[in-house]
Amino acid sequence: MGKKNQDKIAVSKIGRAGKLANTGAKIGGNYMKYYAKKLVNKSIDRDELDEANAKDAFSAFSELKGGPLKMAQMLSLGDQLLPKAYTMQFAQAQNQVTPLSYPLIQKTFKNAVGSSTDEIFDHFSKQAVNAASIGQVHKGRIGNEDYAVKIQYPGVADSLLSDMAMITPFATRMFNMNKDQIAPYLKEVKSKLLEETDYKQEIENANHIIEGCAGLSNLCFPKFKPELSGDRVITMSWIEGLGLADWIKTAPSQEERNLIGQSLWDFYHHQIHEMHFMHADPHPGNFIITPENKLGVIDFGCIKSFPEDFYQSYLQLISHGQQPNPKTFILALIDLGMFDPNAPENERILVLNTFKEMFSLVGKPLWQERFDFGDDAFFKTIYTQGEALSKNPDLQRLSTRGSEHFIYFNRTYFGLYQLLNQLKAEVNTKWVGGTVAPLKKSA
Repeated sequence: MGKKNQDKIAVSKIGRAGKLANTGAKIGGNYMKYYAKKLVNKSIDRDELDEANAKDAFSAFSELKGGPLKMAQMLSLGDQLLPKAYTMQFAQAQNQVTPLSYPLIQKTFKNAVGSSTDEIFDHFSKQAVNAASIGQVHKGRIGNEDYAVKIQYPGVADSLLSDMAMITPFATRMFNMNKDQIAPYLKEVKSKLLEETDYKQEIENANHIIEGCAGLSNLCFPKFKPELSGDRVITMSWIEGLGLADWIKTAPSQEERNLIGQSLWDFYHHQIHEMHFMHADPHPGNFIITPENKLGVIDFGCIKSFPEDFYQSYLQLISHGQQPNPKTFILALIDLGMFDPNAPENERILVLNTFKEMFSLVGKPLWQERFDFGDDAFFKTIYTQGEALSKNPDLQRLSTRGSEHFIYFNRTYFGLYQLLNQLKAEVNTKWVGGTVAPLKKSA
């Protein structure tokens, strides 16, 4: 891989706090340099500052792993909110993290499984084939069968809560966002990361989705080996192919892009509409394209379930652009905790106008026979609108914040849209049975 392995990882609260403090000092120095240059040249922009801060932050997060790095990964999907320098740098958190050395990995595997890799595998790669925020993957072979062995970084689960407490003030300064703006992201990272560090739960989640999606075409899933897995290790069958981002670089035909795009669309919408239990981490590192052009799903750590009443109300919102009905739209907003009928008139008007526009835009692909996700103008409009909403002080002061289920649901939809945009795929978005999101009852 051409990277120097990391021989140790800070696991104590003091050690991890010290690393963050040191990085905070570096970022403070970057600001001082920026303001000094600004005195000389008032027209200078923040690009150089953002690049320096992003590089220093990612370097520290990569070394610490766990909560800080997972936050970077998740924020890399929110490029309607963050400067491009951050999203480009943090995108590396998906699969380009400095891996831990083999002795550390061996120790973790033996603690979890009870035997060393040498005792179990005929061959085991000493170099990680993939390193991400919570763990890294090695390739093992038993007989003629290849396996992917995902091993969690030491101390990730134990240090999570203290990490997130320490990183909140650090992150608000780094992103030039106030605490309220960044709080939903940090809350999302903390709650889901607690689940993602439980690898036994991940296997249960995976099996539930695999069984639920058994009737869908062009999908490929790994098979798990529970006897070689544990709280901190997952062993599964190896899926041969290229990661989605690398596959796109091979310049596949439009027909091939459409095939993979359709597979992604069907995979997610089956989970949303039929299962109410979905894979909630749609970034390129979680998907493999096989030589037969099947979509392989290889990670099930971040899963979101949601209740029927939330689902029905959400459908009312995204259907509004096609079938305007102010009464049901308002009722759905109330059900989802986004509209206070007793709020001042100016707040009620602001909420209605804002969300009518937003859901009409986001729901646009859902109410067409076929949609071209390669339409960059559509995504530019989404990014522009998202940025405007995030900077609107009136919206930040709203008395209602929305359902707890919103963060994951919106993030999954937006992540799916981004993947389809990267693919430049044209997809049949009409759901089997008539419409992509059948309304089963009124809000």
